[in-house]
Amino acid sequence: MEPDRKQLVQLLPLLPVLSELGRTEHITGTAEVLGVPQSTVSRAIARASAVVGTELLVRDGRGVRLTPAARTLLPYIENALEEFRAGLDVVRNESDVARGRIAVSFQHTFGEGTLPLLISAFRSRHPGAAFTLSQGARNACLEELASGESDLALTAPAAPAGRHLESAPLYREPLRLVVHHAHRLAGRPTADLADIRTEPFVALGAGYGLRSLTDALFKEAGYRPRIAFESQDSHTVRGLVSAGLGVSILPPGGDAPGRTVSPETGNLGWVEVPLSSALAVREVGLSWRRAKAGAEPASVRLFREMVVTEGPRLLAGLVRHRTEH
Repeated sequence: MEPDRKQLVQLLPLLPVLSELGRTEHITGTAEVLGVPQSTVSRAIARASAVVGTELLVRDGRGVRLTPAARTLLPYIENALEEFRAGLDVVRNESDVARGRIAVSFQHTFGEGTLPLLISAFRSRHPGAAFTLSQGARNACLEELASGESDLALTAPAAPAGRHLESAPLYREPLRLVVHHAHRLAGRPTADLADIRTEPFVALGAGYGLRSLTDALFKEAGYRPRIAFESQDSHTVRGLVSAGLGVSILPPGGDAPGRTVSPETGNLGWVEVPLSSALAVREVGLSWRRAKAGAEPASVRLFREMVVTEGPRLLAGLVRHRTEH
C-alpha cells in the first residue's frame, strides 16, 4: 500500500474526533459529545499526530489548544465529513424511495402515454420505486386522493387548490370533434357545435372529466346533445364513432390505429376536426393532499416534485405529437 494511502486509512476513523475537538478544544467535552472515554480521545489525538508527523494538540494551562497544523487541517476535515454526510443522505433517500410505494389515481386517457412517460423518467433515477395504479373517472380519482387511498391524482382538470389539496398544471391540449371518416364534416378545417346539433352524440359517463368539459361546451352552444351512447372509456367512444354510430368530443388521439381505414376494417375509422370554441381545451394537472413538513413519504415527495418541476418539459413532445397527428 502506498504511504499516503496508508496514512489516509489510519486517519479516517479519527476525523470525527478531530472535528469535534476543533469545535470544543476540550478533551472532556469531546469525549462527552462522542460518548467515548477521555482516554479514547487522547489516544486518537496521539495516533493522528503520529500519522501526520507533527503535534496537533498542546497543553495550555488546564486546557488544551490546537496547533497551527491542526487548524490548517480542520477545514479539510470538515469538508470531508460534510461530503460523506451528503453521500449518506443520498443513499438513505434512495433507500426510502426503494422501500416506498407511490399510489397514483389517474383518468383512463392518461394510461397510454402521459403517466407511463412520467413513471419511466422517475424509475430511470430510482429503479427500486414501486407504484400502485388506479384508473377511473375524474371524480373517483379525486375521491381516492381525498380518502388517502392514493397519494397523487392525475386528472383533467386538476382539482382546485384548497385547504386540504394542492394542484399544479402540467399541460393543455385541444378537444376535437371526432366523426366517422365518411361523415359530412370529416373534411372540414374546423367545426362548430352548431354543426352537430342534430347528430347522435357518444358521451363519457357522468363523473368523468371529459363529460364535464363537453357539458360546458354544449351549454355555451345553447343546447343539450342527443346522447346515443354513454361509455366509461374513450377507446370505446372512438370505436362507436368509427362505426358511424354518432359523433363525440375527445382529446387528440395521435396516430391511433382507428385513423387508418382499410377494406378489412369493415369501413371503421374516425377523423378529428378542430373545434372553433375557445372552451374546447382541457388542462391536465396533478393534485395531492397538503401535508406537514416531513410527513410526506420520501418516495411520494420525490415523484411529485419531479412531475411538477419537470413534467411540462418531459411531456411537451408527447403532447405535440398527439396534437399534430
